[in-house]
Amino acid sequence: MKRWQAMHVVGFIVFAVNGAALSTSASADTVYKAIGPDGEITYTDKPPADRTRANTLEFRNLPSSPLPAEVLRFREQLEKSAQGRINAARAPRAGDVALFTASWCGHCKRAKAHLAAAQISYIEYDIENVDGMRAFICAGGSGGVPLLVFGDRRVQCYSAEAYDRLTSSLRPR
Repeated sequence: MKRWQAMHVVGFIVFAVNGAALSTSASADTVYKAIGPDGEITYTDKPPADRTRANTLEFRNLPSSPLPAEVLRFREQLEKSAQGRINAARAPRAGDVALFTASWCGHCKRAKAHLAAAQISYIEYDIENVDGMRAFICAGGSGGVPLLVFGDRRVQCYSAEAYDRLTSSLRPR
């Protein structure tokens, strides 16, 4: 075996071990070794599209070490903390008026100005931070901002007429 071939074999073994160590699934992982027309070797997780010669390598149930008890406890603490943050950022309660916004959104600025002029108090959720995005998702948001939510009613985007209809019962008399 020539020296450059031995280096390729060692490189492949290092690649295979690193790839297996980074794998998070328990199922089989497939790696394709493709050799291009110029002899260049590439490794990928997708089969080559240009039908170059490829070897398929499968890794199944490679050995792993169990996590120590302190790591398991730490993971449990993180999961509890994350659940607490998710619960704190839940969608607004039934009586709350909530406005989901982003700093870069011009329509959001108009929506906030409209609610301020109408003297409607609301809770603002900034979707650019994690808690605001969680609340946006929990409130059923998906299409864009601004999203105005009051009870089970919502207005996606900004429309003065729609905002007036939604908040008519909230206006100060």
